[in-house]
Amino acid sequence: MSTQSYALLSVEMRGAVAVVGLNRPEKRNAINDPLIDEICAFFASPPKDARVVVLHGHGPHFSAGLDLAEHRDREAFEVMMHSQKWHRTFHHVQMGGLPVVSALKGAVVGGGLELATSTHVRVAEPSTFYALPEGQRGIFVGGGGSVRIARIIGAGRMAEMMLTGHAYNAQEGQGMGLSHHLVGEGEALPKAVELAERIAANAPLTNYAIINALPRIADMSQGDGLFAESLMAAMTQTSPEAKNRMRAFLEGKAAKAGS
Repeated sequence: MSTQSYALLSVEMRGAVAVVGLNRPEKRNAINDPLIDEICAFFASPPKDARVVVLHGHGPHFSAGLDLAEHRDREAFEVMMHSQKWHRTFHHVQMGGLPVVSALKGAVVGGGLELATSTHVRVAEPSTFYALPEGQRGIFVGGGGSVRIARIIGAGRMAEMMLTGHAYNAQEGQGMGLSHHLVGEGEALPKAVELAERIAANAPLTNYAIINALPRIADMSQGDGLFAESLMAAMTQTSPEAKNRMRAFLEGKAAKAGS
């Protein structure tokens, strides 16, 4: 088992799974500029042996979002550039080539929710709660939430969260699609690692196609989406690994049927 540490991230390799922890527990893992830079650096160039990433938060919270304590007065152009830094970072998380499973607990708020919804599989504990307090702060989401969160829960529900500041609990979030799995207290990280190990056993090209093609196809017209789907099918099904896996499956099935 090999480990590597950043200043604000913990990184631990468990076989083909990189377990990455947001490591500002005293700040509820609020995201400041150094942390967003480290997240970007990791996902832009993950360990070469990693096939899946598990993302979690140290302490009782996943992330309370933007660190307002470090917020300073910015000109409009500076705010736009700051927002686009977050966009680039979360693009690396979502489209960087490796599936990402997140383990959620406690606060998944504001920018923390934007980060969580850039991951592909989300596992939540009963302590998890979701909120978008930007309306009460006099600001607007800037980390891609208006795209990613709204596509999961709908623009109307997102508007309600921002306007009222209402927080949704783990069970409600599960019903809204903010999590895919709801487990017991203390079980999110082990479950996330279990799922990641299962995903790591897939063909890497198939995993890449799933996480990169599906969101893009969702943006296309029906005809363009079907064409893109056929290209992905052609690329994956003709790869040597796919041929070997299908051959092994068919031979195993034939042997079982004849026994």
